[in-house]
Amino acid sequence: MKTALVHDWIINLGGAEKVLEAIYEIYPSPIYTLLSNKERLRGTIFEGAEIINSFIQKMPMAGKIYRNYLIFFPLAIEQFDLSSYDLIISSSHAVAKGVLRKTDQIHICYCHTPIRYGWDLYHVYMRESGLERGLRGVIAKIILHYIRIWDQATVNRVDYFVANSKYTEKRINKHYGKESVVIYPPVDVDCFELYTKKEDFYLTVSRMVPYKRIDIIVQAFNRIPERRLVIIGEGPTLKRIKSMARSNIEILGFQPFNVLKSYMKGARAFVFAAEEDFGIAPVEAMACGTPVIAYGKGGVIESVVKGRTGLFFDEQTPESVIRAVKDFERLADKMDPFEIRKNAERFSRERFKREFKEFVEEKTKGL
Repeated sequence: MKTALVHDWIINLGGAEKVLEAIYEIYPSPIYTLLSNKERLRGTIFEGAEIINSFIQKMPMAGKIYRNYLIFFPLAIEQFDLSSYDLIISSSHAVAKGVLRKTDQIHICYCHTPIRYGWDLYHVYMRESGLERGLRGVIAKIILHYIRIWDQATVNRVDYFVANSKYTEKRINKHYGKESVVIYPPVDVDCFELYTKKEDFYLTVSRMVPYKRIDIIVQAFNRIPERRLVIIGEGPTLKRIKSMARSNIEILGFQPFNVLKSYMKGARAFVFAAEEDFGIAPVEAMACGTPVIAYGKGGVIESVVKGRTGLFFDEQTPESVIRAVKDFERLADKMDPFEIRKNAERFSRERFKREFKEFVEEKTKGL
């Protein structure tokens, strides 16, 4: 069975790329993607992979401003000739699911989310990016209107959808009118060790993009200066986040895995403010025995057990975060690091590979 893998882009190795990595281990195949960053792939499983990039790779400063080429993404993904393959597996949070295929091919899409900035988080992106008014705003609205039309028009290019959470399953049904099967993403829980000696700081790890809402975490800790916050991650909003933070907030930017893991292990709690489709980082924190303080919507409510492995706050506001931090400090002693670790083990990499392989084999019988 000749297989092709399709992924939106491989610039940073985030949660979606960890899913792609696990799929690649099961089905080592050519990877088609809009663009990739060879420097970031060194020392990873993708270093020796056959990666086929689209024309986006050759656009000016594509590695840094590739999001500015959004209008070209649908065209670029449709230029890949996958006609020689029996099976197409796409890992999609933007346009990867829209590749062209023949009638006798099977296309399985692992859907991280229907395009966030086109659907549920459209107004958040427009507001946080300063695109609600002006000429740039008008252009952005026209482009995203086109993206929504294209996104729905390409739904039937997928034979089977796999969702990364029940939350995403509902959104696939709402926006695409399609049923899906939930297979939670792989988390490298074995790469994170249980650590019971917590230090006196809070941690958040995230890409710096608007919907992650790092801004409200910073605003919250600005108002409780006696508490220390560490932020790890990079992205378009990093400069803005740095300009907001006071002296009790340490912003480290991108960090290698060993540094990230040491902070995960030592943190008093992991703070998570996004309405995320699943959220791998909170599970990684729990694998270290670190409790999670999270916004109580999205996939995180499927991984965090309220009162036992973490707490939720009800609104994406600084006030709500502050209340949750103070509630956590009253209840922290009741949260057992061993139980927190055990909860994280439900989402292991081995479990994902087994479930995903069984699903693919079931759907490709006869190929």
